[in-house]
Amino acid sequence: MRQFSWLTAGLSVLAVLLMVLAYSIYSSIPKEQDPSQTKLTATRITPVGGVYAGDTGRAAMAAAQEAAAKAAASQVAYGGSTDGKTIYDNLCHSCHTAGVAGAPKVGEKGAWATRIAEGTATLVKHAIEGYTGPDGNHMPAKGGNPSLTDEQVGNTVKWMIDQSK
Repeated sequence: MRQFSWLTAGLSVLAVLLMVLAYSIYSSIPKEQDPSQTKLTATRITPVGGVYAGDTGRAAMAAAQEAAAKAAASQVAYGGSTDGKTIYDNLCHSCHTAGVAGAPKVGEKGAWATRIAEGTATLVKHAIEGYTGPDGNHMPAKGGNPSLTDEQVGNTVKWMIDQSK
């Protein structure tokens, strides 16, 4: 019986030592931070002003802005293609083939007749800016692809009208 009590006491001491070791390891691990708190800290330590480097800095800024403008221009949708059928096949067909959200199906003369009567300029304007019809159906601006140019949208609308006359 004495040996059993020593064994129990030894195991109890071992358990306490293991708990102390586990607590010390756990407390040394950095706590996970709230992402919003991290963002606030980053905002707080961001410099308030910028550095002005005279004409050299101005030239560098102008070059950076020009490079950004060129990069943005190269992001024109579908490689800059102005072919209405190409753009329709890549974007517009998803709504105008199935009639999603009341979109007039290409080739259905009845659905397009009243729209065509409004004029091509109006249809192009609605396609570029977006439009919510009186029935509540919605055409997103540029078909939901903001990288389309106005010319691309116009050519696509004209192609769709030609298919639906």
